[in-house]
Amino acid sequence: MLEIKNLQVSYGAITALHGITLSVKPGSIVTLIGGNGAGKTTTLRTASGLLKPQAGEITYAGRSLAGLPPHEIVKLGLSHVPEGRMVFANLTVHENLMMGAYLQRDKAAIRTSLESVFGTFPRLKEREQQIAGTLSGGEQQMLAIGRALMSRPKFLMMDEPSLGIAPLLVKTIFEKIVEINRTQGITILLVEQNANLALEISHYGYVLETGRIILQDESAALRQNPQVKSAYLGGA
Repeated sequence: MLEIKNLQVSYGAITALHGITLSVKPGSIVTLIGGNGAGKTTTLRTASGLLKPQAGEITYAGRSLAGLPPHEIVKLGLSHVPEGRMVFANLTVHENLMMGAYLQRDKAAIRTSLESVFGTFPRLKEREQQIAGTLSGGEQQMLAIGRALMSRPKFLMMDEPSLGIAPLLVKTIFEKIVEINRTQGITILLVEQNANLALEISHYGYVLETGRIILQDESAALRQNPQVKSAYLGGA
């Protein structure tokens, strides 16, 4: 569904991605794990049109994304839940969700999407008129995911959904990610520092190190890999 080939991205003189290649099959959850500065966020930001690559290609459902602005990529069905959540802090929960539906013109479809989001995240329904900036970190993460779902995506990219969230809510967020994948059939590319959790819920994984993919395998196999265990799972 998403194909990245020989992707190279630089920030000025610094190369962030050294020609990485990866693919995400329809209906799967694929995770990118790696330390800070490995290139995980850069990969997502380039796929969603926020960064321009120096070389390589990205295709989504067989179509090249080269040169497309972010809103056109969203129109194709690919949405991005950014690192740090980036909710509109001064708007209500409802207004934030409506911002996610800005490309939608069918009012009945928008209502259906809203009901679906509230079905997935009942807490957002309870907080519908609350100012987003007053929500807890976990609730803001639910809102960021809900906002992305309002665009009716077929493919969801999530960047560090567990960042800065209480452990109890992290478990809930990850359960919801699995639910979204299974019940709505949305393909997911997940960037996550909590490698244990990411490999637990994903089907396939890639390990990035300083802008290069150093390992790739089915998630269950990566969890047993001594190199991954030692570097990312807190054990030998």
